[in-house]
Amino acid sequence: MSGLIGNPKQVQVRELIASKGEKGWDEAWKADVTPWDAGTSQPALQELIETSRLDLPRSGRALVPGCGRGYDAIYIAKSLGLQTIGADISPTGIAAANALKESMGETASNVTFKEMNFFEYEGETFDLVYDYTFFVAIPPSMRPAWGKQMTKLVKPGGYLITLVYPILPYTEVGPPFYVRPEHYEEVLGTEWEKVWDKIPEKTLETHVGKERMIVWKKL
Repeated sequence: MSGLIGNPKQVQVRELIASKGEKGWDEAWKADVTPWDAGTSQPALQELIETSRLDLPRSGRALVPGCGRGYDAIYIAKSLGLQTIGADISPTGIAAANALKESMGETASNVTFKEMNFFEYEGETFDLVYDYTFFVAIPPSMRPAWGKQMTKLVKPGGYLITLVYPILPYTEVGPPFYVRPEHYEEVLGTEWEKVWDKIPEKTLETHVGKERMIVWKKL
């Protein structure tokens, strides 16, 4: 969500969700009101993977909930070689992600996009899960359920990459909802070890001073 709290498009998104609930996300896609769409994979994610300072998995499965158009899911699949699922609650968003995948040909062959409710998923576990703005898109009351589901879905020894954004002054409105790095730790519990916590050097201009990269390893 590259737009800030007062961004007109972000206000439109909040109005759609307030009136239509979860279906408001698909209505936003249909209306081309997608302030979260940066048009590229996140530079902070690229930086994390390119530095190779963490022993991130190079085989296995990855999940990207709230994947949007799928830039980050495709990047993870290509750079780490993981069989990657990009999940989103919006069928229109998933159609856009599949269109992007098709435009890339064989280079995106190991990523699959699925219309899916993250909280209802009960399939196989994952070696890596990546959350960028999914955490702030859900109401804060759902964050404990987010923590339980992440703990359930990530294999022991697997990784959860959380790109915390937008770190802004307190507000009661959303999405994006107010967030601080410690909010993740509060709901993940004791089965995780924090192995990376840095302000990215490589970032989008709109993200400067508003994001933090934190990586967790499942014990």
